[in-house]
Amino acid sequence: MTGTAEQPSATGPAEVTLDEVVALCKRRGFIFQSSEIYGGLGSIYDYGHYGVLLKNNVKGEWWRTVVGERDDMVALDAAILMHPRTWEASGHLEGFTDPMVDCRTCKLRFRSDKLEDAACGRQPSKHPGETEECDLTEPRQFNLMFETFMGPVRDDAAKVYLRPETAQGIFVNFKNVLQFARKKPPFGIAQIGKAFRNEITPGNFIFRTREFEMMEIEFFVPPGEADAWHQRWMEDRMRWHTELGIRPDHLQLRKHGPDELSHYSSATSDVEYLFPMGWSELEGIANRGDYDLSRHAEFSGEKLEYFDQEKGEAYVPHVIEPSLGVDRSLLAFIVDAYETEEVEGRKRTVLRLHPRLAPVKAAVLPLVSKAGMPEKAREIYEQVRRQVPAEYDEGGSIGRRYRRQDEIGTPWGITVDGQTMEDDTVTLRDRDSLEQVRVPADGLADRLAARLAEPWRSPKLD
Repeated sequence: MTGTAEQPSATGPAEVTLDEVVALCKRRGFIFQSSEIYGGLGSIYDYGHYGVLLKNNVKGEWWRTVVGERDDMVALDAAILMHPRTWEASGHLEGFTDPMVDCRTCKLRFRSDKLEDAACGRQPSKHPGETEECDLTEPRQFNLMFETFMGPVRDDAAKVYLRPETAQGIFVNFKNVLQFARKKPPFGIAQIGKAFRNEITPGNFIFRTREFEMMEIEFFVPPGEADAWHQRWMEDRMRWHTELGIRPDHLQLRKHGPDELSHYSSATSDVEYLFPMGWSELEGIANRGDYDLSRHAEFSGEKLEYFDQEKGEAYVPHVIEPSLGVDRSLLAFIVDAYETEEVEGRKRTVLRLHPRLAPVKAAVLPLVSKAGMPEKAREIYEQVRRQVPAEYDEGGSIGRRYRRQDEIGTPWGITVDGQTMEDDTVTLRDRDSLEQVRVPADGLADRLAARLAEPWRSPKLD
């Protein structure tokens, strides 16, 4: 196989719908409904092989950027279960609520402040309260935290909570980290972990779920530097998304109005992405002031402050918090990468993921399952996989195998054919341009590793 065997049509691709994304994720083993054989569990999802790989790559890029490439950040992995007083101090027991209404007719529950986003249980084309059949209760506050019990006795003394965010695990460990990390403000603590929220009306696939994973930073700064660091983190986080392939015109930074600010925040801006359902929050960057450390000091009786030896004074650091959902980030990367086009009269669906995010970097494919090609392809595959994540596939026609790899976002295809058996060269196919070139099999792994390290630009920007 030589030359460019495939040529895309000039017809521009349509933007993806959420239904198309869900179908692809199920078809290619990215994401499944949890407990599907029992009818599923509402807004809880399981990740299949390629979903796990993609998710780990997203987390890996975040770790590399915020910890590996910085001298002012340390890592933490706090427990999911925490002392109940934690949630009193943070304000979650009192204020972590949404207003809820019930419909006595359809027996469904809705957020009363989001009725315009919900569908009536009897007439899905209408919103709750818009039909004569609707019989909504008065709004009441509903706490979003999941309760459980620690130990054999189910009483108030044994009550604990699944954490609704990872941030509090960082705040209660501030003193521990300060003692061992040999850091002084400005410095940060980064954490990736699971959180749980008993959402009234979750939805839009993995955009809002009851169990999710968060990538959070609490960055501790001298009080007088908080505004400058808040601005700096907003710029850094916008750049992270675009460097990994998100189109800049599908991102915006939106400042919260006074009526939107959380009780702990003096300023918050959201990085928003243009999802299929419209502009929605991708990442929040908040200036939390000294609220959290001061509250935990008050409730625990421990001093949570930094002593500046040069100035001879102690102060409670202010905190800048960039907070990003892993699942929501993964959804944005898939949506932004999704594209369909016509190639030689047939529809091709492709995920134009940044190569560093792609679950598989290279697929090694024997042209046919005979004439020694599978054995040679296996040999090349074993060499390549030592340096870049690779996959071997010999099932079905070469065209179908290309399409499978396109749909999971594999940037490079390596085809072993008759000419390979003669001169030890292979066809290297590029996912985005569809260009196919002959290259020596020897040194192929090094070639791909070098290409993986090169800067990358989304073809959608051309």
